[in-house]
Amino acid sequence: MRDSLIFTLALSLFLFSGPSQAELTIEVVSGIDQQTRIAVVPFEWKGSGLSPTEFDQIISNDLQLSGLFEVIAPRNMLSFPSPDTDVNFRDWRILDADYLLVGSAEVVAGRLVSEVQLYDVLSGRQVMARRITAGPQDGRDISHRISDLAYEEITGISGIAESRILYVTDFLNANGERRYRLMLADQDGAREQLVIESAEPIMSPAWSPNGEDIAYVSFETGRAAIFMQSLSTGVREQLTSFVGINGAPAFSPDGTKVALVLSKDGNPEIYVLNLATGDFSRITDHFSIDTEPNWTPDGQGLVFTSDRGGRPQIYEIDLQTGRIARLTFRGDYNARPRLSADGRFLVMVHRNEGVYHIAVQDLTDDTLIIVTQTQLDESPTISPNGALVMYATKLNGNSILAAVSLDAGVKYNLPATSSSEVREPAWSPN
Repeated sequence: MRDSLIFTLALSLFLFSGPSQAELTIEVVSGIDQQTRIAVVPFEWKGSGLSPTEFDQIISNDLQLSGLFEVIAPRNMLSFPSPDTDVNFRDWRILDADYLLVGSAEVVAGRLVSEVQLYDVLSGRQVMARRITAGPQDGRDISHRISDLAYEEITGISGIAESRILYVTDFLNANGERRYRLMLADQDGAREQLVIESAEPIMSPAWSPNGEDIAYVSFETGRAAIFMQSLSTGVREQLTSFVGINGAPAFSPDGTKVALVLSKDGNPEIYVLNLATGDFSRITDHFSIDTEPNWTPDGQGLVFTSDRGGRPQIYEIDLQTGRIARLTFRGDYNARPRLSADGRFLVMVHRNEGVYHIAVQDLTDDTLIIVTQTQLDESPTISPNGALVMYATKLNGNSILAAVSLDAGVKYNLPATSSSEVREPAWSPN
């Protein structure tokens, strides 16, 4: 990789190699040492035939994926209570369970209804009881919802089981022609859906804060252009068509603006597009390359990458005053900035001695943690609860997605189920 910030386009183009596309799988690499032990009892299905959804399995996978929970296998359970039966807490204390989750499901008047209860085993008390309804085919959505409710009740932190991810993949079709796809999936890689396919590269997917609209860069017009698309309707709009670089879209926290990079005036600079008026405002004006903007949580500033100091580093600009401050000083390369929802943590691609890792800088005390150990780690994106960072990396020569907690205690990989290569993840805002 090169020091020049042309990597915004050039590196992405370089990484577009590899065959086919396929669903992602989950491989948990590590979790915290003192995990919370929870028993998720197989749900009682009150309908006829087999249950349409393996509720307990999806919930268990969600909780295990967080790295914070150890889930007790059903084969080791001594009893199988449901919301309609009494709980013998002795059975669960023998298994050293900290929490017990029981549930049932049935179809009522054309709606899928689930009753769920969460118990603190040590105290022997119920800490959560909920009734959740959804469409008859939405058992996975109900399961993810229950996972998030249990996660938040136990940890005090919002869960991410209901969140989704965008990512890019490419493959060779039957004629040996390379095709590019922007894909959408649940955060665990399930329910993969095609958003758009093209014969030309697609890159830099970004979510609007409402979780319904996205933006991305496509070369389908013969040059880089930024598009905005509705996930529910598929309707899309081309936002830019300038000669030169059109890249790195990022929605403002209120969804009314998009920060982006344009070279229409001769040099890559950061602009802000007002979606209501279509007006562009130039934010930076420097002979260096300014790129990869991302908004501060309050919408009053942008963090971005610039080589104005000689090598790529991360800066912050106040949109009211125009004041620019450098944020990174360690390592010879820092790029692709992303801020946590509270603005405390800055996640970036960090290079030291020629090796690219994902790093997290605490902006309150300036501590820096290298959270990955692989090489060629790229494109970090932060989970909506600020607990995890997903990124693209290499594993056994293949491009995959991986995730790690901000303290590096929890790690998991999301390789494709075939030789497909995936990259450029973007985590939904909720």
